[in-house]
Amino acid sequence: MAGTNVNANMGIRHPESIISKVRLILPMTNIDITRMSSKGQIVIPADLRHGIKEGDKLVIIRNKDQLILKKADCFDKNLADDLDFADRTEKAWKDYQKGKFISKTKGEFLAGLDKW
Repeated sequence: MAGTNVNANMGIRHPESIISKVRLILPMTNIDITRMSSKGQIVIPADLRHGIKEGDKLVIIRNKDQLILKKADCFDKNLADDLDFADRTEKAWKDYQKGKFISKTKGEFLAGLDKW
């Protein structure tokens, strides 16, 4: 991850702690931090661009304070799953912010994945 230099310029005090918190809630999630330019452009970090090539069309959905980015050719196929994931992610983040979280061992966590 491009990490400290990019993040230091963004004015975010502890971006690594934000990323660490998200990884605690969603350990399989790839996450990075980017910023929007004065022209409204964002850069998708290189390690998150797998499967996206120049010229691909992307759909962006705003759900309250979340932005969901999806390849247009996959949009219809997985929309319900994506919206469900976004909803669960938002709920988990709010619970975490309220101090409501459960500590689990790796085995307990993996066993619980079947419910998702």
